[in-house]
Amino acid sequence: MKRNFAKAFALLAAVFMLSATVLETSAHARAAGGRSIGSRGSRSYSTPGTTYRQSTPYQQSAPSPMGQPQMQQPSAGGGFLRSMAGGIAGGLLGGMLFRGLAGAGGPGYGGGGIGLFEIILLAGIGYMIYRMVRRRRSNTTLQSVSTGYGSQGYDSYQQQSIPASYHVEESIRDDVQTGLLHLRQMDPSFDEARFKDQVMDNFFRIQGGWMNRDQQALAPLLTTEMQGIFREDIERLLREARVNRLENIAVRSVEIEEVWQEAGQDYVTALIYANLLDYTTDERGTVLEGSKTDPVKFEEYWTFTRPVGNNAWRLAAINQKQG
Repeated sequence: MKRNFAKAFALLAAVFMLSATVLETSAHARAAGGRSIGSRGSRSYSTPGTTYRQSTPYQQSAPSPMGQPQMQQPSAGGGFLRSMAGGIAGGLLGGMLFRGLAGAGGPGYGGGGIGLFEIILLAGIGYMIYRMVRRRRSNTTLQSVSTGYGSQGYDSYQQQSIPASYHVEESIRDDVQTGLLHLRQMDPSFDEARFKDQVMDNFFRIQGGWMNRDQQALAPLLTTEMQGIFREDIERLLREARVNRLENIAVRSVEIEEVWQEAGQDYVTALIYANLLDYTTDERGTVLEGSKTDPVKFEEYWTFTRPVGNNAWRLAAINQKQG
């Protein structure tokens, strides 16, 4: 009985350890750890730089006679598959746990407890769910509703193909210029070139504060939410006696991708293309992760916000550019 109870206890411990592993994000990399963090107001669930790309019509078609949009097909790998995967995983977990607890009660309850194979299988299922959730979050984009002719009397209509790049670039430029116009209405002193310089300055200051594990230096540059995220990552580095060292930082370009206002706040998302040496050491300087010689190139969307008007900008989100 004691042996079976120990197996059941080991199973529960494995579940909790697996959950902690999934929920805890590694902080051993540049600021944000190469992951997407923070929030972008109402655009938090859209991938930066794609909000208007997704809604741009790549093909021109006439509206239907009844003015009704076509029904949108559900995307593969959507809610049904996730629910099915969750149901299967939940069923297996419940079954294993039930057998383990039953086995813990001795022969009178039946079953032989939980074996090592089942624990390993449980860990595999948990990792699969983690990967699905992470992939789903990174690929979240807005979907558009397309319109087209119906079948009555319009069979001869031919869709006119228009180069996608034309629509995309025009849509992005129009959106950015409209956003900048609204922003300048409340802050006539706003200058796009000066803002890009400030983005670069804040980028270096935030990376420096991160490397030095200096929360006080970071606080004026971050929103309250981002301060909390950085605090957790820095405290984890301190507990593990690790230092994320960033050297030879070079910003290759800064481009404004989105500008908008909502709820009394200005938002500007900039795409930063940079490279640096990114490695983690212990307190004595021994390299634990990364390389002191091979530079890392990356593109990230940094979203800054402020109360509408001539106020200080703070970093509200960092998002990784997909692909």
